[in-house]
Amino acid sequence: MIATCDPANVEHILKNNFENYIKGPQFNSAMDSLFGHGIFNANGEEWKYQRKTASHVFNVKNFRDQFTEVFMGYMNFISDNILEKAIEGNRVIDFHALMYKYTLDAFVKLGFGTELNSLHSEDKNPFAAAFDEAQKGTFLRIINQSWPMTEGLFNFIFPVMFPDMKSGVKVVDEYAREIIEQRRKEMNEGQQPKDLLSRFMNASNAEGIPLNNEELRDIVLNFIIAGRDTTAQALSWCFYMLTLHPRVEQKLFEEIQEHIRDEHFQDAASIYEVIKSKMVYAHAVFYETLRLYPSVPLNQKYALNDDVWPDGTVIKKGDYVVWSPYASGRNVKNWGLDAQQWRPERWITADGDLRRESQGQWPAFHGGPRVCLGQHLATLEALVAIIMLVRKYRFHLQPGQDVTYQISLTLPMKNGLKLSVEKRYHN
Repeated sequence: MIATCDPANVEHILKNNFENYIKGPQFNSAMDSLFGHGIFNANGEEWKYQRKTASHVFNVKNFRDQFTEVFMGYMNFISDNILEKAIEGNRVIDFHALMYKYTLDAFVKLGFGTELNSLHSEDKNPFAAAFDEAQKGTFLRIINQSWPMTEGLFNFIFPVMFPDMKSGVKVVDEYAREIIEQRRKEMNEGQQPKDLLSRFMNASNAEGIPLNNEELRDIVLNFIIAGRDTTAQALSWCFYMLTLHPRVEQKLFEEIQEHIRDEHFQDAASIYEVIKSKMVYAHAVFYETLRLYPSVPLNQKYALNDDVWPDGTVIKKGDYVVWSPYASGRNVKNWGLDAQQWRPERWITADGDLRRESQGQWPAFHGGPRVCLGQHLATLEALVAIIMLVRKYRFHLQPGQDVTYQISLTLPMKNGLKLSVEKRYHN
């Protein structure tokens, strides 16, 4: 296993010699129970087909109208029914848990056309809890290649430390298949929803055969982790950093005040256009958060053939190659002496435009042909939340808490994020 933090090497793996590096047998085996043959775990034609089918949903019209409206609707619910009540009752909220509910409800609505209503309950959704446990178990399988022999024993001896993969996957399977069966019934009755699941149900697999329930189950679960976890975590780390950097929060608020008016929230297309064209600093805040707290902190591929990287490193067929966006973002060789400082201004050019970095330098959304299909969706979802929350509220970090990450495939907060909320009064 060979690791690199060199942006040129990372771009070589992801883009310039893409065909040589695949999800290898170790990764596929560890991921199979939870993700099956979904887009995260697929290679070759199977991956290309899934990506092409999903790409039909991620078009400009959907972004401008449907997606933005859904995000605004859930943020209005959070404001009216959760944050206002927290202020009235002088209660602290777990912002991390709240963002998970926001992104889960929003993506289940967009991806599968159903209301999960996790925001309506203070308890954690059973599906979400099981999914989190299954993810932890999947990550432990990736780093423990002997898991087929040791997993059952570890679960029995250390049940608190090691997640119960079988139970978690069982709950997740039942939920996914329930959605699929309900959608089949609706479509047989003549309904034609335009969500992601329906598009796949109307499609065929790479061999031209209509997708069966097992294939659809894999697709459902892969897109749920893509749509829920990563954006919820990015928003959590973003607001954590905003509480630590009042200067940045004030500058962000001033940009919001300058460009956002009440009437913008009457029309989804209007708020979409403002975010896209005017909110440079808000984008910089989000990108800087992903530089230090990338939602996928570690990644690996498997070399099909011998190769030589740009820095001269020799790769042999069968080697695993590893890169860490988390480590790269903190590397002074990549980002300068202030690499470990959270400074959104680094993303803004002298002309006031948003700076663009290479995919090797900033692989927060992966890169090359497998660059994240939902990167613009995630950015829109996050910026709608950031703008609507910062415009109305100030958040304050509660003292004495240990804000750190949980071991997982992504970068969740281990102990949540306890914040108090204050109404922001402004003209």
